[in-house]
Amino acid sequence: MKLLFDHNISPRLVERLKDVYPNASHVSLLGLDQAADNAIWKYARTNGYTIVTKDSDFNDLNILYGFPPKVIWLQIGNCKTVEIENLLKIHYDSINQFIADSELCILTLG
Repeated sequence: MKLLFDHNISPRLVERLKDVYPNASHVSLLGLDQAADNAIWKYARTNGYTIVTKDSDFNDLNILYGFPPKVIWLQIGNCKTVEIENLLKIHYDSINQFIADSELCILTLG
């Protein structure tokens, strides 16, 4: 499963989660750190990523354009990177099921 972490999530998560999500990346690692949400959306769609974000804008893009890409929306406010790491590890099975389900477009975790 390919996760793409948005601007508002630490790029350190790529390394910290490589044992669970080995194909994860971050927008800054792909040269998209200054890109608009639309450009990130298109990149994720073209390259088979699921976007992980704390930003509601990707939910809006999902409504506007449909999916893919799928979106994992973290509704947890300001928190430490380790809290996001733990959340994504705890919900691994749910995330895997979400990505496999062709009917679902957004997963909210919080």
